[in-house]
Amino acid sequence: MPEPTKKEENEVPAPAPVPPPEEPNKEKDVGNASPKDEEEASPSNALPPGLGSRALERKDSEWSLGESPASEDQEKQNANSQLSTLFVEKPQTGRVKVGENITFIAKVKAEDLLRKPTIKWFKGKWMDLASKAGKHLQLKESFERQSRVYTFEMQIIKAKENYAGNYRCEVTYKDKFDSCSFDLEVHESTGTTPNIDIRSAFKRREVKQQEEEPEIDVWDLLKNANPNEYEKIAFQYGITDLRGMLKRLKRMRRVEKKSAAFAKILDPAYQIDKGGRVRFVVELADPKLEVKWYKNGQEIRPSTKYIFEHKGCERIMFINNCQLTDDSEYYVTAGDEKCSTELFVREPPILVTKQLEDTNAYCGEKVELECEVSEDDANVKWFKNGEEIIPGPKSRYKVKVEGKKHTLIIEGATKADSAEYSVMTTGGQSSAKLSVGLKPLKILTPLTDLTVQLGKEICLKCEISENVTGKWTKNGLPVQEGDRLKVVHKGRIHKLVINSALIEDEGDYVFTPDAYTDTLPAKVHVIDPPKINLDGLDADNTVTVIAGSKLRLEIPISGEPPPKVIWSRADKAIMEGSGRIKAESYPDSSTLIIDTAEREDSGVYNINLKNEAGEAHASIKIKVVDIPDPPVAPNVTDVGDDWCIMNWEPPAYDGGSPILGYFIERKKKQSSRWMRLNFELCKETTFEPKKMIEGVAYEVRIFAVNAIGISKPSMPSKPFVPLAVTSPPTLLAVDSVTDTTVTMKWRPPDQIGAAGLDGYVLEYCFEGSTSAKQSDENGEAAYDLSAEEWIVANTDLIDKTKFTITGLPTDAKIFVRVKAVNKAGASEPKYYSQPILVKEIIEPPKIRIPRHLKQTYIRRVGEAVNLVIPFQGKPRPELTWTKDGAEIDKNQINIRNSETDTIIFIRKAERSHSGKYDLQVKVEKFVESASIEIQIVDRPGPPQLVKIEDVWGENVALTWTPPKDDGNAAITGYTIQKADKKSMEWFTVIEHYHRTNATITELVIGNEYYFRVFAENMCGLSEDATMTKESAVIAKDGKVYKNPVYEDFDFTEAPMFTQPLVNTYAVAGYNATLNCSVRGNPKPKITWMKNKVAIVDDPRYRMFSNQGVCTLEIRKPSPYDGGTYCCQAVNNLGTVEVECKLEVKGGLSFCRLLLQGVPPNIIDSYLRDLQSSTPEGY
Repeated sequence: MPEPTKKEENEVPAPAPVPPPEEPNKEKDVGNASPKDEEEASPSNALPPGLGSRALERKDSEWSLGESPASEDQEKQNANSQLSTLFVEKPQTGRVKVGENITFIAKVKAEDLLRKPTIKWFKGKWMDLASKAGKHLQLKESFERQSRVYTFEMQIIKAKENYAGNYRCEVTYKDKFDSCSFDLEVHESTGTTPNIDIRSAFKRREVKQQEEEPEIDVWDLLKNANPNEYEKIAFQYGITDLRGMLKRLKRMRRVEKKSAAFAKILDPAYQIDKGGRVRFVVELADPKLEVKWYKNGQEIRPSTKYIFEHKGCERIMFINNCQLTDDSEYYVTAGDEKCSTELFVREPPILVTKQLEDTNAYCGEKVELECEVSEDDANVKWFKNGEEIIPGPKSRYKVKVEGKKHTLIIEGATKADSAEYSVMTTGGQSSAKLSVGLKPLKILTPLTDLTVQLGKEICLKCEISENVTGKWTKNGLPVQEGDRLKVVHKGRIHKLVINSALIEDEGDYVFTPDAYTDTLPAKVHVIDPPKINLDGLDADNTVTVIAGSKLRLEIPISGEPPPKVIWSRADKAIMEGSGRIKAESYPDSSTLIIDTAEREDSGVYNINLKNEAGEAHASIKIKVVDIPDPPVAPNVTDVGDDWCIMNWEPPAYDGGSPILGYFIERKKKQSSRWMRLNFELCKETTFEPKKMIEGVAYEVRIFAVNAIGISKPSMPSKPFVPLAVTSPPTLLAVDSVTDTTVTMKWRPPDQIGAAGLDGYVLEYCFEGSTSAKQSDENGEAAYDLSAEEWIVANTDLIDKTKFTITGLPTDAKIFVRVKAVNKAGASEPKYYSQPILVKEIIEPPKIRIPRHLKQTYIRRVGEAVNLVIPFQGKPRPELTWTKDGAEIDKNQINIRNSETDTIIFIRKAERSHSGKYDLQVKVEKFVESASIEIQIVDRPGPPQLVKIEDVWGENVALTWTPPKDDGNAAITGYTIQKADKKSMEWFTVIEHYHRTNATITELVIGNEYYFRVFAENMCGLSEDATMTKESAVIAKDGKVYKNPVYEDFDFTEAPMFTQPLVNTYAVAGYNATLNCSVRGNPKPKITWMKNKVAIVDDPRYRMFSNQGVCTLEIRKPSPYDGGTYCCQAVNNLGTVEVECKLEVKGGLSFCRLLLQGVPPNIIDSYLRDLQSSTPEGY
């Protein structure tokens, strides 16, 4: 596989050299160099950092001059390729410059694979590159059907330096697995490095006329050159140990600090031609220091080859007659310091003494190009059109060296070998042109056209004048040899033999001799009688198609030449082209097309084939099936409370397929949504829908189902309403009986249903008309009577649950029953358990006093009194009410009487309504009486007199008399308050005190107090309190204090708010309060305003003022309550106002967010954004 790297457009077309690598152990030594070693390095001629890191730090590579390096990874890949189970071609290690593209290719043979294998690309050990595909990485795959090879590509676009590293490709298929590793090297673009044009240098080197060139320092040239040019420079300037030279250059990259022993050190490197003389000079800072010279660590002694000189502070060493063995590292020591240098010995250039000559040859001949050089066994390189020729065992080029004579041998020359060939040495080059032509070709026996029967042998034969190979093509494509096809070449005769000719063997065959433009064509025509293949159809050649769908019946046919196809039905030909029924013909098949098949398209279709080899006929039966017709509308035969019974008839046409069953749907009459009632097919033609809502009108419809599908729905049935009669009435009982009437009462049915209840029918019959049966489970007798024996008591339905049967004979016995009637009819009757005697019965009266009225009934003044007292007695009793023995004033107290109870009602109770109320119930001579105590209570009056009995220390003794008016309730206690004479603000001292005297303690010495007392009963404190007339002065004991005379201090002050109102939020539906504090004397009057309008007598607001703290409570505010609220304080000295804004947030979201601790300003911003994002109309 070629190296997948992109060449530079300006790259010299010569063999790509490999950058010289560094040995691993040497590189490690350099990387761990001590600071002392760094000081000894020469700073003057060190390599640039970018060049050194890329050119000198190659790992794990060994190479020699003139050979391309092969890395260990490549060797492993080559070794593994022989053991590979899936790869036929693996991705190879590649190099690319920054910003360029590179593609890695892997190929997998698919002959033994049933499906596409799975491939993964990795970088390093674990990074899967499938997730990194994008702008800089693309993964592609393709499949070649002829060769059955999968090709997988990974393309890196605009490579960067961090893309470099080890990559891995893995392919898996079931239990097979294969993988390979490869490296990517990314180099920086060296735009500033001067490119060395080797070819231009070659052109300047002529053997006869060589121009004098200036001395070139290879050391400087290598330092500034691109690493890709190292090998070319080494060959051009005769460097034999390039690898060692580069190692030494790398070691000299260290920055050397200033030396104390040397005033001038050695140059980093010296270059001398072989046989020349070199001079090393150092200058010492102290001339007394002893100097020693070393070569590769061995001290150098004076000799004829090594000569030492001293000139002042200078120490000089000469090396005479330099040979290649003198190419090494030298250093000199002075005291504890040393400095080093490198000596490079260059061989003299090799010249071309005999030039190449232009040569002409014919194809197939052996070509030899000769030249001579100035030295024996010199290193010479051959080039073709500027590209180096690398000879090898598999190469067509061979190089023969005999002393100074060098020969390039080309075996079996072809036209592709025509080019300009050149030879290059270290001191010159020579070039010549080679032209390879063809011998004239004569066709002795041309190919002839053939017509062959299918299955016979095809043999194409020709003869030409030259014994050359050639190529056979069929219809422009190369012919591949196989079991049936053989290509024979014997001398000048060429044959193409095909056994058992097939249709696909027909075509234009051409034989083209290699290296010639002449062609020998021939046509092969294979004929075959027509055949019709009906293997894909049923035994009776029947094709079934669903109505409405498109039928495309493709019948495979064969025959050569392609036969003419004619479709027909009932002796009527079906034409090709447009139309609902048409035919289409192809070389290997014929198709009958029916667009939107209909029932009438069923029948027998004929296909006829005809060509020059014969005829063929066949018949095909087409059956068009369809969904069945919809059934007729179903009939609802019976209806219940939540069910009905329906039936229907099968559809008139079953669609050509038996009916498998039916689906039933229903819907409410007012709705358009149908609901499927059965999910399993109903095999019968009757069905009972259930779980319907009673009283709702429904419609039902039917779907017929066959193997093709579901029919259209039937027409809906007539609307029907599921209704049911109610359950029987309950609790039928006798209410009253007279000599001619019987009054019955009952309760409504337990279950009424959606049909409602229209009324009741009460029926009776006399005892002698039937005989009673045994009682039923409920203990009530059941009667088996015909409808004619029961007499309807009410001609019209009655709504009430009580009815009086009139016109009955006295002393007769009757049976009674009642029925509930609705739209569905009459319910089952409810029977009275026994016969009823028509005769009035006297029931003595009885009063049932409620339990809460058996004790005194207490109500406050102003409350309503509503007492219900039930009683019994028949016939209807007479009732009499009295209060304290006197008749009740009906203008103040309302009395309402009914057959079963009496009601006493007082709309607004007063204390005068208190007293004893007597009730008397009388039925003929029977009398029943009962009494009720009613007490109307009110708050008491204040105590009559409060006196200060004694004052001692910090204590005051008080006495008072009970109030004159106790409020018609017992006094439960007293509340005592005190007030300092200065402020006259009252504070409670004792509450719920039961006595009429008390001692007040812990009073402040020096203060003067007044006291007042409230009376308390069950209704609360008295409205007023009685205050002491005198004050109590708390004086100090044992001292007589004379009150100084002071002028009255002016305590008056204009109102001023000490705590203003603040803007706040409120949640709709939750009480909110606004608070501020004010001071002033006289006490200012507080007025609350909303939007400059005073709030007066509004039940939604409550206002409080305590100790100067003003509070406005807003009860359950709504967004309407938001606005600007103002608190105004006014007294004689001035007016002051304070305002705030209240915003009411409505909705549950605000409340929830506020309870979760979200600040109100964030909630406000969120709700405002939510409101702005809501479209209008929502």
